[in-house]
Amino acid sequence: MTAIAEGLTLEETALAELAAGLRGPLVGRDDPGYDAARKIWNGSIDRRPALIARCAGVADVISTVKWSRTHGVPTTIRSGGHSFPGLSVADDSLMIDLSLLKGVRIDPQQRTARVQAGVLLGELDKETQAFGLAAPSGIVTHTGVAGLTLGGGIGWIQRKHGLSIDKLRRVDVVTADGEFLTASADENPELFWGMRGAGSNLGIVTEFEFELVPVGPTILAGPIFWKMEDSPEVLRFWREWIADAPDDLMSIVIHRKAPPLPFVPDELHGQPVVMVIPCWIGDLDEGEKFIKPMREFGNVVADVCIRKPYLMHQSMFDPSFVPHRWYYFRGFDAPELTDEMIDITVDYASRIKSPLTSFPIWQMGGAISRVGVDDSVFGGRDAGITYNIGCCTENAEGFDEERQWVRDFWSAVERYQTSAYVNFMSDGEESEARIRSAYGADKYDRLKALKRQWDPDNFFRSNQNISPD
Repeated sequence: MTAIAEGLTLEETALAELAAGLRGPLVGRDDPGYDAARKIWNGSIDRRPALIARCAGVADVISTVKWSRTHGVPTTIRSGGHSFPGLSVADDSLMIDLSLLKGVRIDPQQRTARVQAGVLLGELDKETQAFGLAAPSGIVTHTGVAGLTLGGGIGWIQRKHGLSIDKLRRVDVVTADGEFLTASADENPELFWGMRGAGSNLGIVTEFEFELVPVGPTILAGPIFWKMEDSPEVLRFWREWIADAPDDLMSIVIHRKAPPLPFVPDELHGQPVVMVIPCWIGDLDEGEKFIKPMREFGNVVADVCIRKPYLMHQSMFDPSFVPHRWYYFRGFDAPELTDEMIDITVDYASRIKSPLTSFPIWQMGGAISRVGVDDSVFGGRDAGITYNIGCCTENAEGFDEERQWVRDFWSAVERYQTSAYVNFMSDGEESEARIRSAYGADKYDRLKALKRQWDPDNFFRSNQNISPD
């Protein structure tokens, strides 16, 4: 018998069986690459799995799931490793690591992309933009396609083309008992319904097939800056400006201390600012006309909303979300931005201390709201805005204080919540009631029935968990 972690002892033959079933490497705590393999994007998460199965293909995933079930080993799933709360890694567990699955196959005639589970958003964007196409995705290029999509997938082109799940045509899935199957509108349709918003509870997706849409290559986008003291007026103007905005416009509002980036004027570096970041993906001349009132409002201190490649805009936030810094987030959806919410937001934004902390308020609506509420699991179809209140520090220094700021801020606005985006939810603090509210009561009950069918033992439980009980 070999003790590989606290409370986890296995026969040597069992470990040999696991390794023999893998084409990719099996990494243990004594292996040279262990620390690199266990690290995820959020540096505040420092967990030590017992074993890491770095899967090189679907067969590896199937054999690892079956082995884990046989030996009763707690298991987590990692794709891009970008989960805010670190759901892809746990102490004394087995991590099924999909990051080696990097295949992308574009069919420009059919406008489809087949994407394996280890692909990152920036990698997918580069392949699709070679043909003037895109799949709706997020706003940081080193986010994993898999985790983003299985929770819904909000991003810069959502108001024109919907969420990632709205362009998802098919998934290949390894179920909790190691079965391999396909889910789509025509094949296992109920499972496909659940995968689009709660997929991490129901299986391991090894490949996605997306419908692609024409985007770019040139768009009109970038931040417009005001001093933080102007935030109340900016937020109220933004609220009115987006009220009747066409689907070609998506925008995000950011409060933070201005970062020392090349496009930010030197005199603003480190100063508290509020930014409105429009992204217009339609006719550029029409976009210039629509955005003009926003860029002329009040005392603008910098304006770098310009015509630029879509790929450039997709990577704009990368310097603000550097891997292995310390992060913490809480999020919620609301139907609108009220005056009371603006007052609370301005109050807490003025208290930001870390030069790395920023939080976005997302404009929702458009194509998202025109998908039937019950057509997918995603629960924020009728949201007007989404908050993702987050903090960031370089390391442990100052992190506790910034995290408490997030918690206090979230508590102050919690009463305005109508739903929540599961990818913006925290870990260890989300009650079953809140997870239910993220989907809605009827869809949550339907999900529990799916969980009982496909994962009655709750094998997939390192997630925003929907218990089969």
